[in-house]
Amino acid sequence: MKPSFYSSYFQFSKSQRSGIFIFLFCSLVFQALYFWIDFKPTTENNATQEKQWLSIATSADTTTIYSKRKQFVARPFNPNFITDFKGYQLGMSVEEIDRLLAFRKTNRYVNSAKEFQEVTKVSDSLLNKIASRFKFPDWVSKRHTAKSIVFSTKKKEVKTPIDINKATAEDLKKVYGIGDGLSARILKERTKYGGFVSMDQLEDVWGLSAEVIVSLREEFVVNELPTFQRININTATIKELMQLPYFKYALARNIVAYRSMNGQFKNTEDLTKISGFPVDRIKIIALYLKF
Repeated sequence: MKPSFYSSYFQFSKSQRSGIFIFLFCSLVFQALYFWIDFKPTTENNATQEKQWLSIATSADTTTIYSKRKQFVARPFNPNFITDFKGYQLGMSVEEIDRLLAFRKTNRYVNSAKEFQEVTKVSDSLLNKIASRFKFPDWVSKRHTAKSIVFSTKKKEVKTPIDINKATAEDLKKVYGIGDGLSARILKERTKYGGFVSMDQLEDVWGLSAEVIVSLREEFVVNELPTFQRININTATIKELMQLPYFKYALARNIVAYRSMNGQFKNTEDLTKISGFPVDRIKIIALYLKF
């Protein structure tokens, strides 16, 4: 009987069968090793490497920040305009900063390191540390130089402020920075208002710098309000409202329109609800009105 066609493929010699057995045995051994042994890197190694990278990165960042700090240059500044944050950076306490801010709210300025200490009550050590960075306007330095020359020859004279509404052009020109032109503008503005009711109205005079206004506040005051007739905001017509220095036609019309729709004004706060009302001048305007 002849062997079948398929049976010839499954007949192996002894050496072939041995080879197949060894192959299967090795496969099983490798599968077992792969199943039981973890060839992945350990977590500890990963953590160690991560710490090393972080330490390198942190060191680089620190070096960068330090190099930037070395490039920082302390700049001079005017101590009159110190903010809360700036004062904190300088080492001032909250109370010392508040004293300076309260002093500035009275529209006054410190013009020397000594005045700064008198107002803020900072210690001598802190003043010595920061005073070298103080920078005052040139006109302040010139004024202090002139005063020092006068003080060397005679005692300081106590001046009584002059009523701004009685001041002449010559009185005004005694202030450093005011000449014929500015003194004429101040007097013209005073005439337009019928007299100043507040020193803040000097800010409306064209050409007056902030430094000159500060000097004017030191030399002049409003002792008595000028004589004028207050306007009743609840009965005045558009034409009557336009007589006020700060009320033009558009604003006077808005006031009358608002009043007709919402009723009478009770106080100055009601005026702030009107479109286009100059809120920054409300305290001055209130002196010209009655409710």
